[in-house]
Amino acid sequence: MRVSTRVEYGVLALVDIALNSAGGSSVSAIEISQRQGISKKYLEQILPLLKQAGLIKAHKGLGGGYSLCCNADKVKMSDVLNALDTSILEPMEYEESDGSKELSRAINKCLWGPINDQLKDFTEGMSLSEFSQKCGNQMTNGWDMYII
Repeated sequence: MRVSTRVEYGVLALVDIALNSAGGSSVSAIEISQRQGISKKYLEQILPLLKQAGLIKAHKGLGGGYSLCCNADKVKMSDVLNALDTSILEPMEYEESDGSKELSRAINKCLWGPINDQLKDFTEGMSLSEFSQKCGNQMTNGWDMYII
């Protein structure tokens, strides 16, 4: 599955904020940009989408930045994906040519529909908290593998 860089970087930024804004601190766009290797200019186009969706809030002034708007347990990953690109979880629609309408309908019902349903169920069943924790565990487990 391929997603746009806007979605990829938006998820990166949100998980970075979730992992690094513990205790009510905020995370600046520059910090996210440096840690995740995302252009600050591009990141500044993505963060407003997360803010408009009510996932993050901005803090102005010295030490300002971004933090989560609510408890990460209450945010579903489907909310995150929909904030960044509303077409990801929409049902797949394929045009049917005149000669293959019946086969096309069958393929949509047997393949594309179930794939879309699984993706929707998966993202609706996973909270940002759970997702962030899994990502954090993967990062710490990966470091144990390197021996110099």
